[in-house]
Amino acid sequence: LLLRVSNTTVTEFIILGFPGLNPKYDGLVAAVLFVLYLIIIGGNLLILVFVCCERSLHKPTYLIFCHLAMNDLLFGTVTLPKMISRYWLDDRIIPFSACFTQMYFVHSLGAIHSIILLIMALDRFIAICVPLRYPALITTKNISIVCLLSWALTFLSMSGVMTHALNLSYCASNVIIQCYCDFISISSLGCGKEEVKFAKSVAVGYAMFSLLLPLAFIIFSYFSIIIVAVLKLARTREGRYKALSTCTPQIFITCLYYLPRCFVYVSSYVGFSFGIDFQISLVLLYSLCPAAVNPIIYCLKTKDIKENMTKRLKKTRIGVRVERPSK
Repeated sequence: LLLRVSNTTVTEFIILGFPGLNPKYDGLVAAVLFVLYLIIIGGNLLILVFVCCERSLHKPTYLIFCHLAMNDLLFGTVTLPKMISRYWLDDRIIPFSACFTQMYFVHSLGAIHSIILLIMALDRFIAICVPLRYPALITTKNISIVCLLSWALTFLSMSGVMTHALNLSYCASNVIIQCYCDFISISSLGCGKEEVKFAKSVAVGYAMFSLLLPLAFIIFSYFSIIIVAVLKLARTREGRYKALSTCTPQIFITCLYYLPRCFVYVSSYVGFSFGIDFQISLVLLYSLCPAAVNPIIYCLKTKDIKENMTKRLKKTRIGVRVERPSK
């Protein structure tokens, strides 16, 4: 990421984190974040390795799961190490370039997450609503192309959005009231009301396009699936149950990601005020919790992954018993 900044006297930022938190709890917060980071790394690596090694899971749906797991893995790695350092070592300083690099990846990966959720919803929509077209439309090749294009175009478009933040002059406060660098927090520190207002409007427009537009299609897809499952498959209880159960993991993941985010956006829009610590907690909830919970949902709610993991564990146990020397 090429950084070009004009008329700025700020060379570093101070990450404040939770402003109302008693410093004696910093160690506890650091421990919780560290455990969360281990869960994110371990769980998503497990999904990636398991799907890659298990040939029976080399299907379009599980390829989408792998892209989501990679996204969660990267997001946790971009944000959590600095947050842990902030509370464990009281390291609040982040260099200017490092902050903007983190911000670039935070928003890029957030937008990619929404697009992957949309691809998941479309996968289930086609499978249930137009099943005869599914083998032709949803192939490993097509999913790979769509996912890779999503990554590339999102990173490219985010570079344009970042330009507006980089062109701002930073000559006032350098304290970020957040746990990591994000566009709104950073642009709020800029000089010049008109420039800051324009930069924020660009950020809002990009958020509308990359978050709310996919959400609208996601809602349409799952609403259509429910109608098809209830009306067209109502005569067969097994068919209705199968149609709805295959969507359960994706719907839960989508709700976990969007509901807290929408609450924050709507409450801010209508002027409902709540504590800054509570707002930061909600931001961390929709940013980090899905990355930790998603692998658990895959294992418990996805039939193929659950069955294959059970078989692999049984084989491992049998192998251990056979290799154990007799007394």
